[in-house]
Amino acid sequence: MNYALAHRFKYESMTNTMTSTKPYIVRAFYDWISDNGLTPYIVVDVNVYGVMVPMSYVNDGQIVLNVSLSAVGSISMVGDTIELSARFGGKLEHMSVPYGAIAAIYAKENGAGTSLEIEHPVEDDIVEAPAKPEAKISSVKAVDSKVDAKTSGTDSTGQNSKAKKPSLSVVKNKQD
Repeated sequence: MNYALAHRFKYESMTNTMTSTKPYIVRAFYDWISDNGLTPYIVVDVNVYGVMVPMSYVNDGQIVLNVSLSAVGSISMVGDTIELSARFGGKLEHMSVPYGAIAAIYAKENGAGTSLEIEHPVEDDIVEAPAKPEAKISSVKAVDSKVDAKTSGTDSTGQNSKAKKPSLSVVKNKQD
């Protein structure tokens, strides 16, 4: 490769925005700690957008999670977020931890690991879930069960037969 081409490639690589290295670093440390037979723990900053953890276990804005395979029901480390489920006080909790919220990953037994900078997402990266459309009910009409003898539960002799419960029916507008 000639110098001009190499310089152009280096310059273009530096100007393009790249994704965060944090997911790769966390997954690498997770594998390294697990491969050595140790227990991986993560420290999560709960103030980062997208963190969903049991808040009753948060201390000073952080929660420490045992993310070993033996401690969690399931775990997915794909994409930009760790999704996992685990029991807290006997109750199954589903959690979501964006990689940007991880302040550290370390081995419980010897503390080997690393601390990481907290990365708050920029507004452009935040994707809100689409709002669920509201159900449309045009009008609701009560059905009066006392209008005639057939619907009131009275037979032809005037005796009460098995009484029917009042009911509602949905009436749609002609515009729908």
